[in-house]
Amino acid sequence: MLVPYRCWADVDLAALRENLAWLRHRVGAGVRILTVVKADAYGHGLKPIAALLMQSGTDVFGVANLGEAQTIRAVGAGWPILMLGACLPQEVSLAVRDQVMPTLSSLEEAQQFSSAALRQKVVVRAHLKVDTGMGRLGVGVTEAEELAVRLHALPGLQLEGLFTHYAAAEDDPEFTAAQAAQFSRLVERLHARGVRLPTIHANNSAALLHAPSTLFNLVRPGLLVYGVSPPGPRRPAAAWPDHLKPALSWHCRVSLVKRVARGTSLSYGRSFVAPRAMRVATLTAGYGDGYARAGSNRAWVLIGGRRCRIVGRITMDQMLADVTRVPAVKPGDPVVLIGRQGEDQITAADLAAWGDTVPWEVLTNISYRVPRIYRGAQAA
Repeated sequence: MLVPYRCWADVDLAALRENLAWLRHRVGAGVRILTVVKADAYGHGLKPIAALLMQSGTDVFGVANLGEAQTIRAVGAGWPILMLGACLPQEVSLAVRDQVMPTLSSLEEAQQFSSAALRQKVVVRAHLKVDTGMGRLGVGVTEAEELAVRLHALPGLQLEGLFTHYAAAEDDPEFTAAQAAQFSRLVERLHARGVRLPTIHANNSAALLHAPSTLFNLVRPGLLVYGVSPPGPRRPAAAWPDHLKPALSWHCRVSLVKRVARGTSLSYGRSFVAPRAMRVATLTAGYGDGYARAGSNRAWVLIGGRRCRIVGRITMDQMLADVTRVPAVKPGDPVVLIGRQGEDQITAADLAAWGDTVPWEVLTNISYRVPRIYRGAQAA
């Protein structure tokens, strides 16, 4: 099917569904899955992805803020939603009204939710976050035990879960093991005091690959659901990435092909000067579409099934590629920015490496002006 766009992303919903099914198979029946859908479902589009995940049986949604939670509620009611970021004071009543589970890091936050719950005559289910080394949200390990006991007794508040977040599961096995040990000892101490929380969780995507022994009874995959592996030097303890398929591919088109003479400078700043006579294609994507400018003179794309280097500075709406080795290329031809063409493939991790960033940023930076085309299943 001919796509009538200059720059677009294909989202394979069947791949996403299969990724979730594979992860569920690997973690086992006793472990629930919280699917992280922050930042517009990692750039895949929150509404259609939420609808698919509801159909595919995710247990919990993980969001960054109330706006994302409200988008999920507009798609379908009933699914538990955990707000992974802290609620602002003015958001507490709305979170209670919309039945969003808050992440708590302090007694003051918990008291605000307790008061709002009593006013609205409901019970708020909340998760207490423990800071074992991430340093963002969460109560320190030494204070967590007493805080959990106090929260357990607050009226209108049900302490539904306890969790922590690994800071470097893909990089540092020793630090990750220390975090896991601190958290496990805390859980044991709480159990000894009669505080038994229904939900205990720690593992994000990186920890699922590198620390599978700490699954507890809920996991929080993000990148893996979308078929992308977290980068890092550690070799995964499980071969899950081999069974996961990237759900998103990103495309643009060739708009012009021209010959340039040796010594010709290309694009802003003259950062590239042709070392020989070349054929150069202008492409219909740039940093206004979310393609990182840091990939200038470093990134590659696929045209005609072959890798073609980006030459010159990437600009807002266009960039240039060396197509000297692809003699048949012509205006209108499709270009793969992320995805497969012929026998070759460019991944989000590749694009991240060329831009000195991470796959999370590559995916979430794909801008609003890039249409998402959903394939492989019914989209909302």
